[in-house]
Amino acid sequence: MKVGCIGLGDIAQKAYLPVLGVQPGIELHLQTRTPATLERVADGLHLPRDRRHTDLDALLAQDLDAAFVHAPTVTHPEIVTRLLEAGVPTYVDKPLAYELGDSERLVRLAEERNVSLAVGFNRRHAPAYAQCAEHPRELILMQKNRTGLPEEPRTMILDDFIHVVDTLRFLVPGPVDDVTVRARAEDGLLHHVVLQLAGDGFTALGVMNRLSGSSEEILEVSGQDTKRQVVNLAEVIDHKGQPTVRRRGDWVPVARQRGIEQVVLAFLDAVRTGKVLSARDALATHELCERVVRAVQERAAAA
Repeated sequence: MKVGCIGLGDIAQKAYLPVLGVQPGIELHLQTRTPATLERVADGLHLPRDRRHTDLDALLAQDLDAAFVHAPTVTHPEIVTRLLEAGVPTYVDKPLAYELGDSERLVRLAEERNVSLAVGFNRRHAPAYAQCAEHPRELILMQKNRTGLPEEPRTMILDDFIHVVDTLRFLVPGPVDDVTVRARAEDGLLHHVVLQLAGDGFTALGVMNRLSGSSEEILEVSGQDTKRQVVNLAEVIDHKGQPTVRRRGDWVPVARQRGIEQVVLAFLDAVRTGKVLSARDALATHELCERVVRAVQERAAAA
């Protein structure tokens, strides 16, 4: 199976290539417009010269069976369009695009061409988070905080807060009938945002504070007088009277802990078996993010 990796930044090097580079039966091809990075990364993977490409045309000429897109978000619409038009099953980092219209167009194109399009919401596959879907979930609270990093609202929400939005959508136990957004923005930069989703018998809160004094990710699900807490995707604390703690094993790879290995293998398995993956549910997450962006912009305009 010929698999292309487009974009060789940190996420590709740290998370995806360590998984792709060891899969049996994979002929891995790399593409980036930065020759020095291409040579360094390809050398590390011991790839021959004919699997190193500096432009997309050369990569597409390899008659790919699948592609992973880890290029900057602003380039996603152009790259993904080229891949889908060529009939290449495509996995792309979130978000599909910064603008909802572009994301909608890409999903429609994939459906029209009957080509797989998958978006990298790896937290759905992270073992600690997947196990939370089996826990009572009357109240869900997810925090993903950073230190000293306020940012332009659309960029922050689509590049980072989207993980919180998608995780809440994954975990809510029923239809959402109420959406509330609160935020603080100053001088065009978003400091914090809070999203509340509510439905029959449940409430889900997603929080991102970019001036929190700490970089952390904490998920809590509770119900029926029990609570499960996941800290930085690595430590699981179950509360029912005396807390019990489970930590990630010393030899568990980070890619597996964060669900990246699992989502990559699931995508490759779908390609091998001819199963066409739809990005329609991923689009629903983008639509909800657009509601958050607009709510933040409206609050900033009214301030």
